[in-house]
Amino acid sequence: MKLIARTLSAVAFVAASLLASHGTAGSVDDVVRPAEEIALHDAAGRVESGGRAGFVPTALLAEAEVGPKAGETFRDCPSCPEMVVVPAGSFVMGSPRSEVGRDGDEVLQHELTISQPFAVGKHEVTFAEWDTCVSAGGCDGYRPDDKGWGRGSRPVIHVTWNEARSYVAWLSRKTGKEYRLLTEAEWEYAARAKTRTRYSWGDSVGRNRANCRGCGSRWDGRETAPAGSFAANGFGLHDMSGNVSEWVEDCWHNDYAGAPSDGSAWVAGGDCGQRVLRGGSWSNIPWFLRSAIRLGYSVGNRVVTFGFRVARTLTP
Repeated sequence: MKLIARTLSAVAFVAASLLASHGTAGSVDDVVRPAEEIALHDAAGRVESGGRAGFVPTALLAEAEVGPKAGETFRDCPSCPEMVVVPAGSFVMGSPRSEVGRDGDEVLQHELTISQPFAVGKHEVTFAEWDTCVSAGGCDGYRPDDKGWGRGSRPVIHVTWNEARSYVAWLSRKTGKEYRLLTEAEWEYAARAKTRTRYSWGDSVGRNRANCRGCGSRWDGRETAPAGSFAANGFGLHDMSGNVSEWVEDCWHNDYAGAPSDGSAWVAGGDCGQRVLRGGSWSNIPWFLRSAIRLGYSVGNRVVTFGFRVARTLTP
């Protein structure tokens, strides 16, 4: 399979009682140029100006063999997570000055590029998917507590970053494909899905768009919701905001100074005893569900609000 892309140049969050563990950083100025100045390249290499604020779609240049197209879904095995192909493109990571409630560790906006399409789990990893790993002799035989809410299609909870990594390692061995956690940049790119608003659906949390404490759903502040209970975002992904906070690959950094511009995992120079969580959970207030918010937490902690989602590299 060949997917050739031409490009331009370029959490999380535990229950409110855990907010004190949040890394901090001083205020910094935004460093990106206005979105109106970002140029778009079409498939022939011509340049057009314009585009939705903060997002630069990248044309896919197909060769003889064409792989999965953006928006297509697939499974590598009957019990594997359903995956969605996310297009390559560029976007502005972090929160703008105009965003209400922006936090100090997210204000150093920067433009970056995801140069190749990649696949993302349509849903957070579920108990059914985790339990399949355990039954097959993987995931260190660990069977997380479901708090009596049910297993099956509920997102798995009480998993550490290390345990999330053990699941993707097992899935890679099972399928022969490169499964992994998302990088922090990939996560925000996928969560925003071409938007620059506080949430992928707008600047107001609204009602019944996600599961959080104050989101207007039947599960608010009480328990997780079954996967797919809310509408997908523009990339076809469910629960990028709310339900469970999602582990990503990156080490914790207090701000974005020196962050990679290519969407890769940022593991140099940070605190790798803490990894980044994104997206907020059923127990959090809506502020924690913003696309830009981030949290660092210890790799060995099992928390009732922590889960994860998988990514898969699409090798040309």
